Amino acid sequence: MTCGPSYEGYRRFLKNPEGDGFAIGRERIEEDQKFDGVFVLQTNAHLSALEAMLVYKQLWTVERTFRTTKSLLETRPIYHKLDETIRGHVACSFLALVLKKELEDRLAAADSGVRASWPAIIADLDSLTETEVEQDGKRFLLRSSPRPGANLALSALGIALPPTLRQVADA
Repeated sequence: MTCGPSYEGYRRFLKNPEGDGFAIGRERIEEDQKFDGVFVLQTNAHLSALEAMLVYKQLWTVERTFRTTKSLLETRPIYHKLDETIRGHVACSFLALVLKKELEDRLAAADSGVRASWPAIIADLDSLTETEVEQDGKRFLLRSSPRPGANLALSALGIALPPTLRQVADA
């Protein structure tokens, strides 16, 4: 699938009528203006114009999800040598895409009036920490406060956080 007409840069607007220099080809500019503000797709797939447009518009979502997944799971760079590892990578990436879509659907259904971008939600979830501290021979877990994006995601998923401070039972 390609986007827009084939371009040769700005040379397409020039003409050389007598070989003595270049001139601006006004007719070429007028022809090109037909595409101003128009989104043009060309594909060899057997899709209707609407289907082609919808598939193309979804492409950025898939690409961004793969980048986010690689960053979040810290799997960059990936050098595959075996078919099984390639299939495993694709399966994990697809699962991440399905889970992301489910969270987005639940956030939309919750419609709490509060909005957060996907990068903000990831950053806020990533900022949740739990630290073990010891005081007077007792061990405690101290949880950080969730930021807004994390609150939205956890609420939409029906996940309750543990108390901010809790004692760890000795094993």
